[in-house]
Amino acid sequence: MNYQETLDYLYHALPMFQRVGASAFKKDLSNTIALCAHLGNPERKFKSIHVAGTNGKGSTSHSLAAILQSAGYKVGLYTSPHLKSFTERVRVNGKEISQEAVVRFVDQNKSFLDQLKPSFFEMTVGLAFWYFAEEEVDVAVIEVGMGGRLDSTNVISPVLSVITNIGFDHMQFLGDTLPLIAEEKAGIIKSKVPVVISQTQEETSPVFLKKANEQGAPIVFADHHWKVEKIKEREGKAMYKYSSTEKTGELNFGLLGNYQRFNLPGILESVVQLQKVGWLITKEAVENGLANVSELTGLKGRWQILGQTPLVICDTGHNEPGIQEILQQLKSYTFQRLWMVIGMVQDKDISKILMLLPKDAHYVFCQASLPRALAASSLEEKALEFGLKGTCIPDVNEALNFARKNAAPNDLIFVGGSTFVVAEIDEL
Repeated sequence: MNYQETLDYLYHALPMFQRVGASAFKKDLSNTIALCAHLGNPERKFKSIHVAGTNGKGSTSHSLAAILQSAGYKVGLYTSPHLKSFTERVRVNGKEISQEAVVRFVDQNKSFLDQLKPSFFEMTVGLAFWYFAEEEVDVAVIEVGMGGRLDSTNVISPVLSVITNIGFDHMQFLGDTLPLIAEEKAGIIKSKVPVVISQTQEETSPVFLKKANEQGAPIVFADHHWKVEKIKEREGKAMYKYSSTEKTGELNFGLLGNYQRFNLPGILESVVQLQKVGWLITKEAVENGLANVSELTGLKGRWQILGQTPLVICDTGHNEPGIQEILQQLKSYTFQRLWMVIGMVQDKDISKILMLLPKDAHYVFCQASLPRALAASSLEEKALEFGLKGTCIPDVNEALNFARKNAAPNDLIFVGGSTFVVAEIDEL
């Protein structure tokens, strides 16, 4: 098969949660264990860092990978979902897996895949582990897809576990209270493996403490040790002041979203935990990695500026806490009128998000090109119930162009509501 045929096989022969939703979700690790065994257990051939959480796990994973790269290590990075290309999910030192390697993996294992019938996510995890072992990486940063306990990535034995935060998302799979969701995320805590919790939350902390105690895993709540404050933005970087019990200083972070203040303590504490067990990571490596995270790892769609006059910003935040942070940061900008180009998925309760959105913005309702997307017309209809008015233009780029054409030079256009809407922006 050529690359396009291989992709078609992956997308159509195997269920994919990102595209079709609930029908692709499997509640055990048996397929991943069987696939890894078939591949010769590649996940045991490199060190790994496991990152879970509701929001911030992607930014944290990319940031840790960038720091480790800057420290001179050969670093694998597995994240999901991809924005533009399937190959974004699997990288080594920022470079995406080649199309040839994807084809080779499927060709070599197709008869087994046909027999096992793993989900898209299970197969992609197998591909990542196989590739990292083949590339002989020093360490791989592995982002959890959903939850933790039953996530396909949870077959690794990491040197460090990181949990960013807990919010309401994927409740039909993970539970409808924060402690229940935390229990699923806590599933990545392994015996005697240090775990860093980026953000202390009253409802979830006891869950993590209990699990860590059961596993004999040292646990650190990073925001008890690190205080960070965003001072200003300059030349596309966010300058932060930080302090811990042992050090103070300033650093430039290449990710502009104000919500990164919740991720930074976890990132900085993760470095400390790695240094404690012998990883050679200098202050310069930390500073260079954080300042250049997007360039080093190819991260896109996190508070990304797409244009000036009018100012155009996109962000992949899509659940209630993510949207709250986005709206808070939008308030820090000066503009005449706010345009919101938004689309959402159909298998979530969007009422809580629509309730948060500003009524004085002009909306352009759109939809991503995948089965899971909520029809733009349905979104418009639902939004009207919350007093949100605008125009329905299903195609994402046509919707953005409409906003640009009709916006005044000192207006602000925000594009988001779903990772998949951001993914379809042509200029990303």
